[in-house]
Amino acid sequence: MSAMRVDAKVVMLGKESVGKTSLVERYVHHRFLVGPYQNTIGAAFVAKPILVREKVITLGIWDTAGSERYEAMSRIYYRGARAAIVCYDLTDSSSFQRARFWVKELQNCEEHCKIYLCGTKSDLIEGDRSLRQIDFHDIQDFAEEIGAQNFDTSSKTGSNVDELFQKVAEDYNSSAFQYMTAEETGVDLGQKKDSYFYSCCHNN
Repeated sequence: MSAMRVDAKVVMLGKESVGKTSLVERYVHHRFLVGPYQNTIGAAFVAKPILVREKVITLGIWDTAGSERYEAMSRIYYRGARAAIVCYDLTDSSSFQRARFWVKELQNCEEHCKIYLCGTKSDLIEGDRSLRQIDFHDIQDFAEEIGAQNFDTSSKTGSNVDELFQKVAEDYNSSAFQYMTAEETGVDLGQKKDSYFYSCCHNN
């Protein structure tokens, strides 16, 4: 059985409950699930084809656990990643400190991984500016320091979610990144044409 090729391995990193799974749900399934998610244990995988300049790029997205007790496991999933979306909750200052931790980890361990900063839950601060706990200028300064682009997103409204993943695919398409296959991740995608979730120790 032939496997579907994954062009770019993308890893989602960030503190527990920042909304990584919601971002993937919104991007892949165009939906926002109301109610609390069960925390990811390990990681969940989804393959998503995206059209870039008349070329199809398939993103292999790993949604990792945010809990610190799964930190060592997360390192397994970001190994060999071509892009990392490092998420933080705009209403939680501690999540931005955790984002800084993951950026440092990536810089030390995956120097060829391109980093994207992603502020989540922008719909909350649009409704009430007092809920914003992370200064805009601090984010911009950090993004410039690490050479990353920053996106403020809302999984609830869909704001900037497609744009974030489109940018990842466009950057990959215009870069000299080497191709990787699904076999390299240890995941057999079979002959599925549609995107779907593969869970490793994962609760939906």
